[in-house]
Amino acid sequence: MRTKVWMVLSVLLAVAMLLAACQPATPTPQVIIETVVVEGTPRVVVATPQPTQPAEQRKVLRLAWGPGDIPTIDTALAVDVISIQLIDSMTVGLTRQNEQTAELELAMATEVKTSEDGRTYTFTIKEGVPWVRYNGKEVEQVLDCDGNPRYVTAYDFEYGILRTLSPATASDYAYVLYGIEGAAAYNQGETDDPSTVGVKALDEKTLQITFIEPAVYNLNIAGLWVAHAQPKWIIEGDDCTEGRGERWTETGFYQGYGPFTLKEWVHDSEISIVKNPFWPGDAVVPSPKIDEVHWSLIDTSAALAEFEAGNLDVTGIPTGDIDRIISDPKYQDMLRDTYTLGTEFYAFNTTKAPTDDVRVRLALALSVDQEAIVKNVIKTGSPAHWFTHPGVAGAPKPEKFPNLGVYYDPDRAKALLDEYLKEKGLTADQLDITLMFNTSEAHKRKAEAVQAMWKEVLGINVKLTNQEWKVYLKQRVAGNENIYRGSWVQDYPDANNFLREVFADNNGTPGAYQDVVNWPVAESEDGRIVYTPGTNPLYDKFVELVLAAAKETDPDKRMQLYAEAEKILVVDAAVIVPLQWYASKILVSPRVVDTPSITGYDRYEKWDIKS
Repeated sequence: MRTKVWMVLSVLLAVAMLLAACQPATPTPQVIIETVVVEGTPRVVVATPQPTQPAEQRKVLRLAWGPGDIPTIDTALAVDVISIQLIDSMTVGLTRQNEQTAELELAMATEVKTSEDGRTYTFTIKEGVPWVRYNGKEVEQVLDCDGNPRYVTAYDFEYGILRTLSPATASDYAYVLYGIEGAAAYNQGETDDPSTVGVKALDEKTLQITFIEPAVYNLNIAGLWVAHAQPKWIIEGDDCTEGRGERWTETGFYQGYGPFTLKEWVHDSEISIVKNPFWPGDAVVPSPKIDEVHWSLIDTSAALAEFEAGNLDVTGIPTGDIDRIISDPKYQDMLRDTYTLGTEFYAFNTTKAPTDDVRVRLALALSVDQEAIVKNVIKTGSPAHWFTHPGVAGAPKPEKFPNLGVYYDPDRAKALLDEYLKEKGLTADQLDITLMFNTSEAHKRKAEAVQAMWKEVLGINVKLTNQEWKVYLKQRVAGNENIYRGSWVQDYPDANNFLREVFADNNGTPGAYQDVVNWPVAESEDGRIVYTPGTNPLYDKFVELVLAAAKETDPDKRMQLYAEAEKILVVDAAVIVPLQWYASKILVSPRVVDTPSITGYDRYEKWDIKS
């Protein structure tokens, strides 16, 4: 039965309407108490009617994320979407993806020259970009020990890359820079000499980066957040600045140089960034039209209630409310379809029984009806049958590989599980399997739907558990459960960023989800991969394919190599269950002028709020 929304207005509403007739054009807003029913749950919210704002009034974009705290805004440490979104708003890389086309553009680099062998890139750094901080009242330029503004230089980029790679930083995403010459050896402690890494500031405005091999995505990697400039003086200290160490990202300490900078971060509650008036806007990264972007750290149901009360400008839509919102005429002009180059999936822990057996994993995968999940539960997106989003370079295309991947096949699923159960002398209801997901009403609904499919097809009673985001990130690598919800949004639009960097050993460091699935290896105490080639032929073949694809220049041959790797990942080894290639519906307030993004990250400096 479709959920209905009932708004119960207090007597204050009548009073506010009566007073409005007697007030001047911009009255003091009256507080209205509303009860909004979202997904069947009454929520009391405080609605503040928005009066017509004078042109000189500040433009504040009101958003939501959550539940749970932002994991980090440390450039070297971020691994998740919201952390990277904030960092990309407050600092700028050498290159930058256009949010609407995914094409690469020069950003903090004004020019780049490539060596004849295609391995070395020489960047000219944009001049006159100062480091800034919010002092509690306004954004100000950061001064050096001589009282002069500190400007972003090639040395800041060199420091940023080397800090990310330093073993002392313990960056979980350092491996994405392993394409840089000497990066892996330095990050893994084989040498303590940072000069062996192929990154060098030749002078204040010239940075040189040398990669191990030429690749179409090298310039993308050079622009990733982990390669952004970082402020050494506030992190480590200098003659006139106290080093703040890991606290450099806190309110009052943070220093950036992008179109926005940090205003305030109240952990577990809210975070806001403000316009940087010193950012020299250009066509790629313009000066913001919005004065402030504010995130409330609340769940999607609470966010929808706040949006309906007029307190938020953009919100996702809980799956239980999609039908209601779509059918309500008042929301038709506010609905947006968003598309992201990313994939949602369930990842198997291949070292914990019974998902340590490929027959159980594949049986579970074949029991998931992706089409039904997308149509009846998610209600957005496209059914995914392999991992890499078809929209990125090198990825298999459905029209060229119509039978690739894993599809709903209950008969084969039953046969595989029966074979396993007979061999082990067990029954389906004796299997102890737990699926963990990060707290969200939408994720809960998906998990419950898949749980029901596993019960119906296989007779397995899978238990569900959840944790808020920051805790979940830690729990999923602890290896205590059998299955974990996973998602991957492109860092750069190439299949290498999906298959190789997510599920393959990167010079001894696990891919982004390799230490979740433990396929087919384990880690030593220092986090290094412990694996002897030849131990697992499927994994060896997978690595061989993705490494060959990274070097292949023929598009058709490259796609074929990635297709073969996908088959190993989702069928032969059955390491994951693909669910959807991302798309979603959101609500955007009529007062917001937005630029839709396909990259997974919004460019708020290009947004505006109508006066």
